Amino acid sequence: MGALRMGPAIFTQPCRTTTSKHFNPKFKKMRAEKYLKVDLPDPNEDIGSLSPQKIRQKMKERGLLPPRPWMERPFYISATGGVFEPYVPPEGDGKASIVSTTRAKQAVELLEKKSKSMMAIRKIKSFEEEFDQKEFALRAQDTYIKAHESLANNDKRALRIHVTEKAYPEFRHNSYNKTIRWKFLESLEPPRVVHARCTDIISKENIFGQVTVRFHTRQQLAVYDRFGRLLHGSEILAKDVLEYIVFEKHLSNLYGTWRIHEKIIPDWAPPKDPSKLTKVLPEPEPEIVKVESQETETAKLDAPAASGAPAIAAN
Repeated sequence: MGALRMGPAIFTQPCRTTTSKHFNPKFKKMRAEKYLKVDLPDPNEDIGSLSPQKIRQKMKERGLLPPRPWMERPFYISATGGVFEPYVPPEGDGKASIVSTTRAKQAVELLEKKSKSMMAIRKIKSFEEEFDQKEFALRAQDTYIKAHESLANNDKRALRIHVTEKAYPEFRHNSYNKTIRWKFLESLEPPRVVHARCTDIISKENIFGQVTVRFHTRQQLAVYDRFGRLLHGSEILAKDVLEYIVFEKHLSNLYGTWRIHEKIIPDWAPPKDPSKLTKVLPEPEPEIVKVESQETETAKLDAPAASGAPAIAAN
């Protein structure tokens, strides 16, 4: 402190500055023009007392559109809610012989329904000129493999690309906290298109197409719970799988893609195997209850008095 007192006065005088000013006053005018003064609306203004012309003038000043007398919300239908005219697989497909009577009847019915499929494929070709059934079946198999791989890897974004909005919750059902090991081994038969249908929704220009593809493949599947216990399948054993997968596309949409929509399970298909940790509790054995009549009870009480034994006086 003594050294400061002895120093010159220029070092001890306070310096008065304002922090609100810019250090370079060169572009002061341009900085002032950067901010615009906006007339804020009065929240306490009584709109009911204004005339319609005044309200219209204020709305034009603020850039507001007049309210509509009806309430409408735009919505987009990217997938249908089900399968229209689902394909009925022939009984014993992949196992039964063609000579059987039931198989022969179903083959005749399929020939009758084949004309509708041909008309639907012609409708699809009007939107996709390069549509070919054999090439589509191969692309559908690729989509089928990618969808199941994304489910096994728990990749939700990739799954939504290959699966419609209807099939997405069905794919994800009962897969929470599960570890899925799935592997595609080979195709026992080449995939083929067995069914095709087209329909319009709301308007005649809004057309959806559905194509059913038959897959006969060999796969491996193993499902583990969150504790690592095997619930279903095996990573060693392979199984032959026969499936009928419905693929859907919004044909009117220029950027629509074919995605998995549903899986058709025939009535004659065998039931699924239950999980290995599922146990059925045995039924409880009925308890045998001895019911004694009043006559037997009175006979037991009178037995000691009749035999001459001393009777016990009750208090």
